[in-house]
Amino acid sequence: MEPIGKSHGALVDLLDRVLDKGLVIQADLIISVAGVPLIGVNLRAALAGIETMREYGMMREWDESIRAEGGMRPVPPGSPRLDEAAKAVGLAERA
Repeated sequence: MEPIGKSHGALVDLLDRVLDKGLVIQADLIISVAGVPLIGVNLRAALAGIETMREYGMMREWDESIRAEGGMRPVPPGSPRLDEAAKAVGLAERA
């Protein structure tokens, strides 16, 4: 039986939806021997785009500190650092 629909875009659509809406995974693991709990692990992970995380109040301090430090500033075209990086990976314009 052949699958119905386009399968080549399924992963891209799934990733787009997860980054747009977000995904939370929560798991509790308890290892016990003879009914006596020895180790307990509580795991909670969130996966989302930064804008979605900011909407829910997560990662706000990190995002603001990175932007304040200038770590997310775009590099202007013609910048010496950008030209050096382009040459290093073989993307420099050929005259």
